[in-house]
Amino acid sequence: MARKKKKKSGGIAGDAWLITFGDLVTLLLTFFVLLLSMSSMDRSVLSRITVFTDDIGFLTYRSAGRIPTRVKHIIEALDKPWEVLEKQNRIKDLLFPDDVLPESISRQDLMKNLQILERPEGVALVLSDDLLFKTGQSEPGPAARQILATIAGVLKYMTAPVNIAGYTDNIGGDARGNYVLSGKRALSVLHVFLQEGIPNERFSVSGYGPNWAIADNKTPEGRAKNRRVEILIKTTPWLGSYTQ
Repeated sequence: MARKKKKKSGGIAGDAWLITFGDLVTLLLTFFVLLLSMSSMDRSVLSRITVFTDDIGFLTYRSAGRIPTRVKHIIEALDKPWEVLEKQNRIKDLLFPDDVLPESISRQDLMKNLQILERPEGVALVLSDDLLFKTGQSEPGPAARQILATIAGVLKYMTAPVNIAGYTDNIGGDARGNYVLSGKRALSVLHVFLQEGIPNERFSVSGYGPNWAIADNKTPEGRAKNRRVEILIKTTPWLGSYTQ
């Protein structure tokens, strides 16, 4: 009888693993190209997210349809913190129109003593103590309370966390009194906001004394700017994992 011929090994069937291996290499290459493209993206895009919708997020409107037009425009102006320097005067005018601004405070004094600055976490309303407190005191007067109540009227329609931080100049250096005064002033501002009906769980309070100066403490004008309260509205959470 004739012997049966043995089938040769190899061929197309034997090389089938190369197809799978080639697909795997292609997928890995695609993955690394994607990583490379992501690493070259604008860091400012990756470093923060602005959440602004009518239903959810940190700038959520409450009582949709009944929000005052003026307040709505203010919130929309705060939507892009990186543009607030260009919009400072507009935001100030929207916050404090003539019929809201206390009679004892001129518009010139308001413009001088209120700054609106970008921060990594959002927008800071920076109020000097000339606008809120008398020298060495920690309780705001009637006009200052009216100013804070106006700001509270905007915060009511937002859900963003808020940090209230007090600062002093460097007179007396790092003396304990500077930290105590800055903390008491921040707490006084907090009490006004709570009296306006804003939930306390949204707030944190800090007293930094002479630290983190924003102006030169060698001049009277600079020291006046450093004696301040910053109301930080945290509208843009910082994504530290994407930054160096």
